[in-house]
Amino acid sequence: MPRLTHFVPAPRWSSTRLALSVTVLAILSACSVTPPAPQPEKPPVAVVTPQPAPPVVIPEAPPALQSQAVTPRDYRRDAAGHLYSKNSKRIYSGKMPPLLYAVGVLQVDIDRKGHVTDIRWMRAPSHAPEVMADIERSVRAAAPYPAPVRMGRVTYTDTWLWHKSGRFQLDTLTEGQM
Repeated sequence: MPRLTHFVPAPRWSSTRLALSVTVLAILSACSVTPPAPQPEKPPVAVVTPQPAPPVVIPEAPPALQSQAVTPRDYRRDAAGHLYSKNSKRIYSGKMPPLLYAVGVLQVDIDRKGHVTDIRWMRAPSHAPEVMADIERSVRAAAPYPAPVRMGRVTYTDTWLWHKSGRFQLDTLTEGQM
């Protein structure tokens, strides 16, 4: 066997030096570790705060009909227009024929709010009681009338021109006769 001529002994480590080297290696190995994979983001938690209830909106009633008439004759036009609007399908269109089925003159009392308080016949078509009843029913059903704000209350008179078909015109708004 050959002889070794040259022998280099291994360095000797002191226990303190050895402990220090192991600690440094442990720290270095901890630093080289790959970071953990990112965690998926959690969706944000919805925080529900109770909202106050929306205010209740109560629609206002339409403004009351008003008449600015200062005389019963002026008011008669407003009342006739009101009656026509409430009975649009019953208005005779065009000029009335020379011979009418009935003609009646009626007085109507209206209070300050436009309600009918009384009806009186000045000239009743007594030969046609069904016409009288129909006119009275129509007058009362059309209430409330435009409120006579300048007069407080009013009594107006109008003439009803009645065709045999059951349609009519008021003298205030008549289209005339043939």
